[in-house]
Amino acid sequence: MNITRENIDALNAVVKVEMSAADYEQKVVDVLNDYRKTANIPGFRKGHVPMGLVKKQYGMSVKVDEVNKLLQESMNNYMTEEKLEVLGNPLPKVQDDFSWDADDYVFEFELGLAPEFDVDLKKAKNKITKFDIVADEDLIQKEVENIQERYGKLVPQEEIIEGVTVTGLWKSEEREDLSKSSTIALEDIKGKLNLKKFIGSKVGDVLKLKTKNLFNDEHKLMSALGLTHDEVHGLEIPLTFEIEEINLTEKAELNQELFDKIFGENAVTTEEELRAKIKEDAEAQFANQGDQQLLNGVTEYLVENTKFDLPAEFLKKWLAQAGEKPMTAEEAEEEYAKSEKGLRYQLIEGKVMAQNDIKLDYAELVEFTKGFVKAQMAQYGQMNPEDSELNEIATRVLSNQDEAKRLQEQLVSKKLLDFYKENIDFKVKEVSFEDFVKEAYKS
Repeated sequence: MNITRENIDALNAVVKVEMSAADYEQKVVDVLNDYRKTANIPGFRKGHVPMGLVKKQYGMSVKVDEVNKLLQESMNNYMTEEKLEVLGNPLPKVQDDFSWDADDYVFEFELGLAPEFDVDLKKAKNKITKFDIVADEDLIQKEVENIQERYGKLVPQEEIIEGVTVTGLWKSEEREDLSKSSTIALEDIKGKLNLKKFIGSKVGDVLKLKTKNLFNDEHKLMSALGLTHDEVHGLEIPLTFEIEEINLTEKAELNQELFDKIFGENAVTTEEELRAKIKEDAEAQFANQGDQQLLNGVTEYLVENTKFDLPAEFLKKWLAQAGEKPMTAEEAEEEYAKSEKGLRYQLIEGKVMAQNDIKLDYAELVEFTKGFVKAQMAQYGQMNPEDSELNEIATRVLSNQDEAKRLQEQLVSKKLLDFYKENIDFKVKEVSFEDFVKEAYKS
């Protein structure tokens, strides 16, 4: 067998595989001999079927199978030995005069080669913003009030006044399927005219309302009526609201009983410690969001500023043929446009890891998975699971290929983020969470 390569350019090549009968015929004979031993053909005892008959019935299909196996094995070995980094898979070139009746074969494959490039992280100095998100006094105060309301006592009211929550039954003559009891906060009602209908109303009263501009946030309307986003969008119908309950929340006192109920006995003993705890917990949560935004920022920067060409025409051709259902040229063009950015980052990510010897081994993945499992268990009150139990669950989780892939991607992202933090000088900006959302997501 002879394998040669012609480099068309830096990103495209054609590999030619020349195969003679001597390369595959012994394997074909071995398979046919096995067939002969087990063939069940009327008129012949098992194991005594003439080889000529076996060849006539199975010879061509066996030859095709063995040639294809040898071809695939040879191509894989060749690409490994030559250290070829290819994109997609080799594409066989169509040969109009090809015939399986021949003894010798020539196969040609088009290859899309990965580009050569380097990633220079030094150029990113002060080009990417790292947000340090702090819990400001407004946020802390709101959370203190939320805690007081969450653990507060509901006091029934005779009529609707400011600050109450109202439970009632929604109905509409135009939507007979709409019959939903829900609780709403008066502060979520939009507009003076709507509020006027609520204020002073009592249990048993039926308010006539309209869906349009009823709530400050359309999502509140979704929740109140039990409808989907699509159902609520553009919904303009009259409806009624029969009042069933009116409650005012009497806020819980900030005392030791409340602190112990939330954090455990004597973990927090003063309002100052409560506020410090809220700040600590909030900023830990914000740090995760800041890290994700930082990784997104690095990704965007590297994709935009690491320049290299791709074998675009090859990849479009490969996309057209690679799936279960073939694509048209136009569909492949569209798919390539959607996937090009992701492919570029995959190549950049691989290059960063290769250049900086960032590796991932199975033991690390197991430990990472155990941490993930432990965090999940803690949410259900299982704070100190045995290591043997964690190992067993982690092994079971990683036996699922989809879960293993997802966790591996998370671990790679974590290792890369740690590396970027150590090796890129970021432009650091301290912001409140509200400002972070505005700046990071341009809202």
